[in-house]
Amino acid sequence: MPALLGILETALYVDAFERACPFYEQVLGLNSIYRDQRLCAYDVGGRGVLLLFLRGHSLATVHLPGGTIPPHDGHGPVHIAFSVAAAERAEWEARLTEAGIAIEGRTKWPRGGESVYFRDPDGHLLELATPGLWPGY
Repeated sequence: MPALLGILETALYVDAFERACPFYEQVLGLNSIYRDQRLCAYDVGGRGVLLLFLRGHSLATVHLPGGTIPPHDGHGPVHIAFSVAAAERAEWEARLTEAGIAIEGRTKWPRGGESVYFRDPDGHLLELATPGLWPGY
């Protein structure tokens, strides 16, 4: 069987770029690598891409010179986790607090990792996780 090499993209659906993009750029420090009227893409540590789609704006097939992208969309709060260095977890918590972001939960995992949970402006549950959460991380 051929092997999967990783997860390249993670998509979240947001109600307004004017609210979502400043959060991901200013609070989490992500750099936009592509933007159009329905999508904003962010580099995440050089290892993956976070796609923010305007909710309801990807319900038609997109036709590109090289092919097509089928319709997709999402509703309700979803969960994603960002990996962070263990030595920087406290600094991340301070950054969130300074930005007025409520921390909803903290977990110490059996393997030694720690997680901090909070929400983005669209109610998605975001997690900052240190090494030890999963085998191989």
